[in-house]
Formats: sequence, structure tokens, C-alpha cells
Amino acid sequence: MHNSTHKVRLTDIFLTFVKIGVTGFGGGMAIVALVERICVREKNWISSEEFLHGLAFGQILGPFSLNVCTFTGHHLRGIRGGIIAAVGFMLPSFLLVTLLSWIYFTYDKLPQLQAALKGTNPVVIGLIIVVAIDMGRKQIKGWSGMLMAVAAFCASVFFKLNAAWILLGAALWSLCSAYYRRRFT
Repeated sequence: MHNSTHKVRLTDIFLTFVKIGVTGFGGGMAIVALVERICVREKNWISSEEFLHGLAFGQILGPFSLNVCTFTGHHLRGIRGGIIAAVGFMLPSFLLVTLLSWIYFTYDKLPQLQAALKGTNPVVIGLIIVVAIDMGRKQIKGWSGMLMAVAAFCASVFFKLNAAWILLGAALWSLCSAYYRRRFT
């Protein structure tokens, strides 16, 4: 269970999310996996279940890796913690992307740069798959969980539904299922 008996210092939140921002390559799910490893497993700042709730909320609007960082910081220290986590997470990326943009637009015609960029794409996809499998093993329980995961996958891939609609559908299904179980069993 997460450690909620002491207050995490804002400095610790900032430095942790700067570290995540510096070392979290691959974006999206790769960042989420890093936040989960550090904040859930290593530091016990937030429970796995709470983290998944933050991930679900983060899917609704904007860049969900930033949203997950903000959610975690807010869980630890309220609004100030959320802001500190978000700034800490974004600062290294902002500085690095500014530098890389300058390099890219100065040297974008070099074949070596083009080859290096193409070589990273399969690695990023592999990291995302590893995170999805790892999180799935921990959180998908029983046939109903497996069915919901497959339905969400199909809704996204085949019907191109927005994640917010899929999450809303899952929440409604879960509410109706809970009501049915309470009422008729």
C-alpha cells in the first residue's frame, strides 16, 4: 500500500519529476511506465489502483503522461504538488526539445540524422507494448476484466472511438453491473 503517513516534500516531488522528465524517453506510455515504477513501486507514494485512476483521468484531455504526473503530484501535495510535478516533468523536455529543434532544423538534410531518427521508432513501439502487457497483467482480473480490455481495444482500433468515450462507456458499464449485482444477487 502507498505511504500516506508522511507528507512528501515539494522539493522531492520536483526532483523526482525532473528525473522522470530527463530519463523518460518514448513519450506517452513509456513515461507512464516510468512514473508508475518510480512513484508506485519504488517510492510507494501512490497505490497502483490510484495510479490507474489518474491514468484514466489523464486520457480525457491533452497529453496523458503530463496529466499522470500532475495527478500524482496533486495526490501528494494538492494543487502546489500538481504544479510542481508538472513543471518538473516539463522543464527537461522543454529545454531538450528546444535544443533538438535547433539541431534538427539546422542539420535536417544530413543522412546520418535521418537514419538515427528512423532507428528509434521500433524501440518506442516495443516499450509501449511492454508497458501495456505489464499493466494488463496487474490490473485485468477475471473474464469481465479481459472482456472489457478487449472491447476497449476493439472500440479504439476498429471503430476509432476517442479514449474519453471508451472510458465513459466502461464507467457506465461498471456502474450498471454493480447495480445489477447489488439488486439481483
